Amino acid sequence: MAADTWILVGLGNPGSRYEATRHNIGYLVVDELLRRMGATLTRSKTRALAATGRLPGAGGLPGPRAVLVRPSTYMNESGQPVGQLARFHSVAPDRIIAIHDDVDLDYDSVRLKKGGGEGGHNGLRSLTSHLGTKDYLRVRAGVGRPRGRMETSDHVLGRFTAEERATLPIFVSDLADAVEAVALEGLESAQQRFHAPR
Repeated sequence: MAADTWILVGLGNPGSRYEATRHNIGYLVVDELLRRMGATLTRSKTRALAATGRLPGAGGLPGPRAVLVRPSTYMNESGQPVGQLARFHSVAPDRIIAIHDDVDLDYDSVRLKKGGGEGGHNGLRSLTSHLGTKDYLRVRAGVGRPRGRMETSDHVLGRFTAEERATLPIFVSDLADAVEAVALEGLESAQQRFHAPR
C-alpha cells in the first residue's frame, strides 16, 4: 500500500446546473484544497478530474502526498472512479477522505468520522459499493434540513441562500482545514478540534 498517499474526494454532480448547490459542497472544498496546494485538476483515465500534490505540512514543510478527486459522474456513480483510483495508487480505504453534504447537521457544522452508515446519501452508497467497505473517512458538511414541506432532494439540489453564501467561504475553508487535520494529525485529534463548540 502507498502508506504516504491520501485520496481526497469531493462529492458532487457535474455541470453548470449543479454548481453552487448544497449537494456540491465537496467540489467547493476540493477547489480550496487545490488552491492551497497550487495544483490543477486534469482529466484522469477514470471518470474523474484529479490532481496529485503534497498537502501543506507543519512548519511550511511539504506534507503527505494527496490525490484530489472530483468525480465526473453523477453522485450515484461516484464510487466507480474512486475505486479505480484507489487501486491504481494502492491506497487503502482508511486513507480515503470523502467530503460530502449532510442534511442531519445544521448549516456550517463540521463533523468527522470513519465508517458508519450512508444516511441515504447516494454518493456514500456508491463509494461503499465500489470500495467494498464502509471504513473510509468522512468530512461531513452540514447543510441543514429543508424548511416546511420541501423535499430533501430539492433542498440539497438547491442553491445556498443569500445568508448562507455570506459565510460559505469561511465554511469551505473550515472544511478544508478539517481534511488537512485528519491527514496530518489523525482522526481523533482532528475530531477534538473540530467537534468542540466554536
